[in-house]
Order: sequence, then structure tokens, then C-alpha cells
Amino acid sequence: MKTWLAALAALTLAGCNRPAELPAATGDVTPTTLQAQEAVAQALPLAEQQAFDDAARGLIARPDGQILAEDGRVLIDFDAYRFVQGEAPPTVNPSLWRQAKLNAQIGLFKVVEGVWQLRGFDIGNMTLVQGRSGWIVIDALTCRETAAAAIAFARKHLGNQPVTALLYTHSHVDHFGGALGLLTPEQARQVPVIASAGFMEEATSENLMVGTAMARRSIYQFGKNLPATVQGRVDTGLGKGVGYGRVGLVAPNDLITQATEERTLDGVRFIFHNVPGAEAPAEMTFSIPALKVYGGAENLAQTLHNLLPVRGAKVRDALRWAGYLQDALDQLGDAEVYVGQHNWPVWGRERIVDFITRQRDAYKYLHDQTVRLINAGLTPAEIAEQVKLPASLQTFFPTRGYYGDVRHNVKAIYQFYLGAYDGNPAHLNPLPPEVMGRRYVTLAGGADKLMAAAQQAFDEGDYRWAAELLNRLVMADSRHTGARQLLARTYDQLGYAAEAATWRNSYLSAAAELRQGPPQQGIDRSVALDMLQQTPTERFLEAMAAGLNGPAAEGKDYRINLVFTDRPESHVLWIENAVLHHRRASPAADAHATMKLTHAFFIRMMAGKVGAKDLLMSDEIQISGSRIDLARFLGLIDKAPGTFPIVTR
Repeated sequence: MKTWLAALAALTLAGCNRPAELPAATGDVTPTTLQAQEAVAQALPLAEQQAFDDAARGLIARPDGQILAEDGRVLIDFDAYRFVQGEAPPTVNPSLWRQAKLNAQIGLFKVVEGVWQLRGFDIGNMTLVQGRSGWIVIDALTCRETAAAAIAFARKHLGNQPVTALLYTHSHVDHFGGALGLLTPEQARQVPVIASAGFMEEATSENLMVGTAMARRSIYQFGKNLPATVQGRVDTGLGKGVGYGRVGLVAPNDLITQATEERTLDGVRFIFHNVPGAEAPAEMTFSIPALKVYGGAENLAQTLHNLLPVRGAKVRDALRWAGYLQDALDQLGDAEVYVGQHNWPVWGRERIVDFITRQRDAYKYLHDQTVRLINAGLTPAEIAEQVKLPASLQTFFPTRGYYGDVRHNVKAIYQFYLGAYDGNPAHLNPLPPEVMGRRYVTLAGGADKLMAAAQQAFDEGDYRWAAELLNRLVMADSRHTGARQLLARTYDQLGYAAEAATWRNSYLSAAAELRQGPPQQGIDRSVALDMLQQTPTERFLEAMAAGLNGPAAEGKDYRINLVFTDRPESHVLWIENAVLHHRRASPAADAHATMKLTHAFFIRMMAGKVGAKDLLMSDEIQISGSRIDLARFLGLIDKAPGTFPIVTR
């Protein structure tokens, strides 16, 4: 699901409190939005009770209060969503409200004898399996603070047992980032830590390259800066919220490398199945035959998932995903309970089979129908308008788009096969948004006429067209208060009607940014120092190369040695043809400068915690050769602040 650097956005862009230029959202709902909400309520069996029984089943205790970071920031507020009850308010899609109520069933739950889940301590679940001498923990949540709080809560109500094994279902941060809240590095060396092949590479590299942009965009996806209210954030689709604390990682010491492998962990037999390249690059599902439990990792959830997250990522393979779900049906054995690493379980073999079958068919249907229309010559936007799930899947809540969305997913399938370009040469080299905006304003006869057309569209409830017109005007003139205000109101209505939590959060975050402006503070990578320690040097150098200002580097030929004094590792970096290259090698004799430094100092440099004074004065670094050339070299590396505007320019 989420990646580790995207999770850093918590601290970053949370500080975007510019004085509001426009009035705050009023929460007014237009007649058009009310009609849309009523249509949803009439189309779906919202009174269905089984899921609510499942979400509440086995509750042992519910937490209250808050989980705090070391600096006092609130990471998780257990009481923040107590307003999510009763009938859907006009400002929330009734189907999304139902999902929000289900995800609000948080606490410690007994799933079956010997299996418990902690839900609501983070966006993901922590699953505990009773071993002979302690707990086998499946997934470690996002950060140290939430994981520590979850395991402490379990010990309070179940007894003080040690962690005797740790499993990572996949390589997304909300499933491993809290490992150091469960085990110290010393303890981890004494117990099995299990993951699938490729886990460490994927966990430490995914999104490092474009993490700044993805972190910025993830604020929209998860609604990080929205208040938890009926006019703001009500859910994420997969859970209530992300714990944005200290992200770490305990490296696995046992990898599942074959398609299917068995392990006996603290007396409990597990069967693992590798399922890479669908929901995550490295992922595995599992069965516990003696307990009749099947764990679907994140290929299964109580929602249609993303084939391309709103925050951005590499496109996922819908056909492979559907194939893994067919495999899951074949691997169930006599399982009587499905446990997910998000949302709530499913009990009963027939219900589990139906749950997996319909999820399988949702991804396969979207894949096949998108490909059919691709070959008929339709564009992504046209396909998104046409493809609807069949009735048997539309009314099945676990295939509704609370996290993923049918329209977004079919565009992802198109991109997977053909890329984002739709084949129309008019779209080969389009004008930039600001230029396009100015041209549209001129074509409309000026800003006033474009505003009048947008106001008419808004009054008629044609919000998509209103957003298109107003976006052009705001791109042309971001200081146009009237356009920003009306566009914010338009996004309010689109957000209120959205069934996908990710779409709602994006629309409402855009409205807030139009009213308050973009963030003033960028990413603080220091929260991931524990995680960065596990990242190979090459990944940092790749990201550094991608930050080289090419035009400024043209004609430059600097060569720099990077030598670690506390490990047998050195790298040579050089610029050639305005490209930064690097290789692991002995120091070059003709280098312009050599940096000898500790690995810890290097990590702090990469996290932005080392300034110019530290480079000159610290005992952890020695510089030989030309300090001027080194400064010029480092000056060519752009340091993106992560505060770029999204809905204005």
C-alpha cells in the first residue's frame, strides 16, 4: 500500500498553516450533491448487517486516549472518530460512511482460539498468533510508537508474553515500519524474522527516488491535514489513519524464496506463498493449517484496492493480481477464517470463497474490459466513463471503491500496457498548465466570462465541468480570489459525494490548499533515520544523481571520492555529460576532493540533518583535496523542499 517515504509526509506538510486567504469551508451541501447521496443510498443494501457483526466480533477491549510522538505530536487519537456513527450526514457519501463506521470498530479482538488482532492502532492491523512460548507477530504497523502501543495494549489484556517471531507480509511501510517498537536489534537476532524474497531491496528503495513528490501527494490521498469531521477526513478506506512517527526496520533473517514454503515458528506450522508484483513488489500470503486460518496479506481487503495509488507509484498488474486470487482459492485448504492486514476478518469457508472469488473477478473484469476497449481504440478517459462492474460485483461491498476506484484503476491498466499517452498527437506536446490556462481565459473572453460560465456550471451541479474551467483560471492567475473560492466550493461538493476515501481526501485537501495556500515546510526525513540505516548506499547515490541540476552541470567534470571510515566501502562519483555517475570502487587518484566519513554521518547528510558548518567542523568527516570544488559539486544537487503547489502555480 503506502511506502515508507510517503509516510514521512506526516510531519512535514502538517505544518502548512498559512493565514487563510479565503473563508473556511462552510459544509454547505448543494441539492445536486444531496441527490447524488440519495441515489447511492437507494442503490446499495446499506442495511446489511453481517459486516458489522464481523467487525465487532471478538472485541476484548477498546483503547482510548492518544498515541504521542516523543515531541508531543498526536500520532493516533482513538477518540477522534467517535462521531462516525448513525446515519450518513449530507457531507459524506453513504457508502463511504458505512465503510468508515466499520473501520471505526477498533481495539483488541479475538479472531479464533490462539489468534488476535489489534485494529485501529494504525492504518494496518497487527495480528498475534499464540506460540509455545510467546507471540508470533504478523506485521509491525507503520512506526515504532504505534507498534509499541499496540503490543503494550495486548500485554495488558492477554498477559505479558514476548515476541517469539516476526513476519512481514509485504514491503510497504505500514507493515514493517514499527518493528523496533516490538524488538530491539539484539532481540531480533534471537528470533525468526520472516519476509519474502526481495523484501529488503523493495522496503528500502521504493519511492526513495521520487519520495519527495510522493510524500507531498500522499497528504492529499490520506487527508493528513484535514480535520476529523463530517466535513473533513472520515476514513482512508483501509483504516482510520496512519501513524506518522519514527519509521524503522528490523532486517529479516529468513527469506521465503520459493513459490510455497513451510516454517514451524514457536511450535506453529505456517505455509507461505510468494505473491510478488501485484499489490507490492515483495509480498507473501500464508496459512496456519492447525488453526484453519488463511492470511491474504494485502492482495485482499474489504475494498477494491489501487492499481495506481492517487499519490503515485509504479502501476500494478491487474491480471497477475487476479491470478494470485485464483491461487488463493486453491491454497485455502480447510480454512474457516480469513484474516487481513487491513479491515476486519471473514468467518466461514463459503463466505471466504465468495469473498476471494468476487475480488478475483473484479480485478479480472476491469483488466479484460479495459483491454477490450483499448483494442477498440478508446482513450483512458473514455474507458473510465464506460467500464462499470457487473451487478453481482457492484452490490458486493468488498469490491466497492473505498480505497481504489474503478475509474482510476482502468486508467492504470491502460497505462500499464500503453503508457499515459492516449495516441492523439495533440497530446504529444501539450502546453504547460499556466500557459494553457491563460489561453483558455483569453478564448473565453476574459476572466469574468470564464467565471460566469463556471458559476453557471456550479449552479447546475455540473461540478466536473466547473472544476475544469476554474482550474484553468486558477492556473492562469492563482491570485484570482473568486476563482479560488468557487473552485474550493466545487471540490467540497466533489469530495462530499466521493465514495473513495482517497478521492474525498484529495478533493477536500485541494479545497483547503486553495483557501490556505501550499505548505511552508517540507519533508523531515529524520523520522526515518532508523530506516535509512538499512538502505544501501547505492540507493542514496541514485537519488542524488536524480537531483543533479543538469543545465547547471553542463560542462562540469567533478570527480569526488566517498570513503566510509567505519566500514570497508568506498564510492567514486563523477559528472560526465551533465550526468552524475557513481560506482563502488577504490578512491580515484585524480579526484577533485575526497570525503572520509562515518556511515552514521552520511545518513544524517542524506536526511538533511548536516549543514555546512558540520561539513567543515565535525570529527566524523575529513575532507582532502579542494573544498571549493566539493562545495561546487554539492551545490549542483537540488534539494527539493517538498512544498510545491498542487492546485495553483
